Amino acid sequence: MAKASKSTAQTGRTTAGRSRGSTGFPVRLPHATKRLRLGVGIMLVLLLVIGGRLIMVQGLDIGGYAQAALDKRLQTTVLPAQRGEIVDASGKVLAQSVIRYNITVDQTVASNFTDYQRTEKEGDGTNLVTVSRSQAISDLAGALGMTVDQVTAAVTGTKKFNYVARNVTPDVEQHVSDLAFPGVYSEGTSQRVYPQGAVGGNLVGFVGSDGTGLAGIEQTQNSQLSGTDGKRTYEIGADGLRIPVATDDLTPAQNGQTVKLTINSDLQYYAQQAVQSSVDQLHAEWGNAIVMDAKTGDILAMADTNPVDPNDPSKTAAKDRGVRAVTAAYEPGSVEKALTMSALIQEGKANPLSEYTVPPTVTIDGETFSDAFTHGTEKRTLAGILGYSMNTGTVLAGQALTNQQRYDYFTKFGIGQAPDIGLPGEASGIFATPDKWDIRQQNTVLFGQGVTQSTLQTVRAYDAIANNGTMVQPRLIDGYIGANGAENKTPDKPTTQVISPQTAQLVKNMLESDVTMGEVKDAGIPGYRVGAKTGTSQAPRDDGTPGYDGYTASLIGMAPIENPRFIVAVVIQRPQGNIYGITQGPVFRSIMSQALRLYNVPPSTGTPVAYPQYGK
Repeated sequence: MAKASKSTAQTGRTTAGRSRGSTGFPVRLPHATKRLRLGVGIMLVLLLVIGGRLIMVQGLDIGGYAQAALDKRLQTTVLPAQRGEIVDASGKVLAQSVIRYNITVDQTVASNFTDYQRTEKEGDGTNLVTVSRSQAISDLAGALGMTVDQVTAAVTGTKKFNYVARNVTPDVEQHVSDLAFPGVYSEGTSQRVYPQGAVGGNLVGFVGSDGTGLAGIEQTQNSQLSGTDGKRTYEIGADGLRIPVATDDLTPAQNGQTVKLTINSDLQYYAQQAVQSSVDQLHAEWGNAIVMDAKTGDILAMADTNPVDPNDPSKTAAKDRGVRAVTAAYEPGSVEKALTMSALIQEGKANPLSEYTVPPTVTIDGETFSDAFTHGTEKRTLAGILGYSMNTGTVLAGQALTNQQRYDYFTKFGIGQAPDIGLPGEASGIFATPDKWDIRQQNTVLFGQGVTQSTLQTVRAYDAIANNGTMVQPRLIDGYIGANGAENKTPDKPTTQVISPQTAQLVKNMLESDVTMGEVKDAGIPGYRVGAKTGTSQAPRDDGTPGYDGYTASLIGMAPIENPRFIVAVVIQRPQGNIYGITQGPVFRSIMSQALRLYNVPPSTGTPVAYPQYGK
C-alpha cells in the first residue's frame, strides 16, 4: 500500500484537472477535456463577433441596412403636376391638361389576404379598423363606380400587374388611396386637350406622348407650363399589405403656370378663314395674315392656312405645323418702298410732291430696271411712284441715298433682326451689309428685292410709320398666371424712334393716297380712312436649285389712318394665274373691317388725303 501511494504522488496524475508533479512539470490532461475547453473558446469568439455585428447593424447601421430594408418596404406613387393652361387675351382656354389616374393591382397580393387594417377619419382624429377582403372589394367597387363582381375579377388571380380601372379623376384616386386596399396602386397620367381645335393651333403648338411641348408656345414655354410632380409614399409589409401606422408622406404637386397670350380667338378664327379662302381660290401654296395693335405691339391674330389641330397634329403635314408668319423669310417686294420713302423724307432728300421724270426703264451702272406695267416717260410725284409701285421711279429717287444710309434706315426698321415673340424658329431674314452688295443689289433693296424678311418683320417696320415714327416691339405673350391666380405681365421691350413724327405723318399720307388715288383702291373701307401698300416678288425654287418658280403676293396697311389702331398684313405664296391681276385688297379689307368692329373703333374723322400721282 505504501508503494502505491508513493507512485501516485510521484506522477501527480489526477482526474480533476492538470497539476504539477514533484518534478515541477505540467501534468497532461485527458483529450476530452481539451476539446471541451477549445469548443467553449470558439463559442465565446462567435458570440463576440455576432454581438459586435448586431451593435454595428442595429446601433450604428454603418452599412445602411436598416434604411435599405425600409426602402424595400416603401411604395411611391407619382402625383403628376397639372400642366398650365394656354389662354387668349380674354381668358378663353386654348390648351389645358386633365389629370387622370389608372388604378392597377398586383393580384398575387390582393388575392392572398383575409383582412387588413387601415386608418379611417373619426372626428378630428383617426381610428385603426380591421377590414375583411369582401368588405374591401365592396368599398373599392363603390369608389370606382363598378360592380363587386367586376372588381373581384380584376383583383383576383396570379398576375403581378393588372388594370382595375383607367382614367379616373383625382378625387376618385384619393378615395381609392384612402381605402389602402392591399396590392392596389395608382399611376398618374395627363391628357392635353385643345378646346378651340385648329383656331390658333399653329401658335399654341402641341405636346408629345410624354407631355413635353413639341411646337409653338407649348415648346418655347415648356418650363413655365410643366410644373413639378408630387408623390405619395407609404410603407408595405413583406406580405404586400399596407402598414397603417407606418410611413405615409405626401408631397403635393406644384402645377404649371398659365400662359396668357395677346391673341383674340374670335379675330384669329376670322383671319384664318379669310386667308384660307384666298389661298383656296387662287390655288396657292400657303398664306398667312397678321393683325397687330399699332399702339401696344400686341399680336391680335396670326393666321396660317392649313392650320394644325393640336388634338391630332398627325393629320397636318409637318411643313404646315409651324408659324410661317415668323419662320418664312421671303423677298417682300414693293411693300419695302415705304421704308425707302421714309428714308428720303427723313434725310430731306424729297417730299411727297417731289417730281421725277420716269422713263420706261432706268439703267444705272449697266444694270437696267423696269416696272410691272408698260408706260412711257412720265412725270411722277414721289407719292405717285409709291402709289403705282414703280421700281424705276424708286431707283431714281433712291440715288439721293448712299448705300450706308439705305442699310442704316432699313436696319432701324428692324430688317435683318428676328422679332423674338416667343415662337420656335423665328427668322432673322437675310440683309447683307453694304460691302457685300453687288451693283444690282444696292438698288434692288430699295424696292424689296435682294433682301428677305418674315411677315412679322414687315408688320413691325410699318408700325414705326403708324405709330408716329416710334417702333414698338411685337408681343404675343401677355403674361403668366400662377396657381394662386396672381398674374405677372411680361415687361415691355424698349421702343425705337426710327423716323420723326413729321416724316411718319407724310408717309402715312402717301399710303392713304395709295388707296384714294393709287393702285390699292380695293383696300378701302367705308367710313374709315385706310393706308396700304401692295408687294409682289419672285419666289425662289423650293428644291434648292437656282431660279424662281412663282410669286409672293402681299398687302399691308393700317386704319384708321389719322390715328392707326391696327396694322393688317396678308401674304399669299405662289398663287396661280396672272400675278398682276391678283390683289389681296379684299382679304385685307375683310380682316381689317372685322378688327375695327370687334374693338368698337369709331369711324374716321377728317378729309382723306389724296396726293396727286402725276407731276405738272
